[in-house]
Amino acid sequence: MDIATAATLACIWEATAAKPGNVYRGADFEDVTYADFLTSAAVLGPKIALAPSHGVGYAILESIKAIHGAVGTNTHLGTVLLLAPLAATNTKLPVQVGLPGVLENLTAEDTRLVYEAIRLAQPGGLGKVDEADVNENIPDITLVEAMGLAANRDLIARQYVDDFQHVLFFAERIAFRGQPLSDAIVGAFIELLARIPDSLISRRCGFDQSIEVWKYAQRVQEATQQEYASLLADFDFWLRADGHRRNPGTSADLIAAALFVLLREERLQWPVRFY
Repeated sequence: MDIATAATLACIWEATAAKPGNVYRGADFEDVTYADFLTSAAVLGPKIALAPSHGVGYAILESIKAIHGAVGTNTHLGTVLLLAPLAATNTKLPVQVGLPGVLENLTAEDTRLVYEAIRLAQPGGLGKVDEADVNENIPDITLVEAMGLAANRDLIARQYVDDFQHVLFFAERIAFRGQPLSDAIVGAFIELLARIPDSLISRRCGFDQSIEVWKYAQRVQEATQQEYASLLADFDFWLRADGHRRNPGTSADLIAAALFVLLREERLQWPVRFY
């Protein structure tokens, strides 16, 4: 499977699985719809595929431009930030082997292009920071250095300094579950929320609220088979309350990247049983 198709399909699968608190089939937000996510998935694939030839920063900016032109809103910034380095790895090597070299070779030009992409996407909850603020002058540092400045408060940025350890781990968790893919995605998503507070929720609602989500996810994960479906539905409803401010969007981005790894490394059995 080529990179563009893998990126698009990973985003389609991530958006389609009924992950609590997120947009999925039959569960739109007021300001963004399932169709917006599918449209974005279609247009970002060919742009992500530019990463090996044109560089990570270029692929990220072109992806965000394509999404912005197609749907006029931010659907996939975090996902794109994760997919581009993964896409740039040597296809002859496992991602875990090839990725560190890609990250080591990121430059200040990649930083400039990524800052431009973030400004275009206008993600919610960024706030203002003292060093390397995205709305100030672009720092003359590599992209990994820039991400390192945000790694303690942003799970996407942390992947750049930790060689995408969480993405690779949850790719394993999705593959390991042995369920229909939609169930495996939702299960891995709940496990991720139960392990690590979602950084988008922390930015939008405060750290205390992200801890409340973390604890709720742990209750869902520990539910009996009889309790699970009902508790999952309640969790979904609660996350959507208050104008979906508790949307665990960063965790969804990591799941999309994990699906891309599975496709990129041909670790799924075809035909895939989604439901």
